[in-house]
Amino acid sequence: MIILDYKDRRPIYEQIVERFQELMIAGVMEKDTQLPSVRSLAMDLSINPNTIQRAYAELERQGYTYSVKGKGNFVADNSNIRENKRKTLYTRQEELARESLLLGVKEEQLVGIIYQIYGRE
Repeated sequence: MIILDYKDRRPIYEQIVERFQELMIAGVMEKDTQLPSVRSLAMDLSINPNTIQRAYAELERQGYTYSVKGKGNFVADNSNIRENKRKTLYTRQEELARESLLLGVKEEQLVGIIYQIYGRE
């Protein structure tokens, strides 16, 4: 579920936050799904529980999770976050297409790259 890259220069807790965000946005972790306990995830990843606690606090601060005292941490309704990320993505795609046009990149080349990424060559 969570794989850490010890060569990554970012702090471990940031990697954990990013991995959980990816799982939540992709819909792998649905609303109201309970996250692993701090202690169990720390043991699974062989890291300090304080690092997990820091990651969970950051996820809650950003609105990805909520906590229930005595029960644990749960996935929040991330539909607004997902929709905002989609809007940002569409804006970036539009900017990329305009820049490609300015640089003389052919439409077929740009579409070919997209097909390649999606595995539809």
